[in-house]
Amino acid sequence: MDNPVPPRAAEPRPRRRDRHGRGMRGPVAPPQVPLSASRAEVFADLVQDSVERLERRWPQLADIDFLVLEVPRLDPARDGGWGDEAVPLGGTIPAREGRPARVVVYRRPVEIRTKGRDERAALVHEVVVEQVAELLGLTPETVDPRYGED
Repeated sequence: MDNPVPPRAAEPRPRRRDRHGRGMRGPVAPPQVPLSASRAEVFADLVQDSVERLERRWPQLADIDFLVLEVPRLDPARDGGWGDEAVPLGGTIPAREGRPARVVVYRRPVEIRTKGRDERAALVHEVVVEQVAELLGLTPETVDPRYGED
């Protein structure tokens, strides 16, 4: 033990290989593909697509906030519960005190009622059209002439 090995000088240098010597890993997916779009993000995109489709015909929708919530709130003291009614898929909140009107779409009830992306997109659009119609005091067919078509 009279000739110990001196420690290597710690010099910063880039790693050229991973620890197993096989080289650096490449990208998992191409840059234009989102790696992990959550279900909530995909659902929000469906709502946004529906809103953009309606805004072409109804420019006043730019003044309305569109929200996506997981589930509707159940407040038995205020609402008295839903009773025998089905769980709502969406709702409206009228404008008040400097706040814009809001349209809310509930993600989980819509997802439970649909099987695929196309079916989900169609139901989201129907819910948005119905809620906009309620807010504007119109019929859904007036808001979107293709309402109810498959």
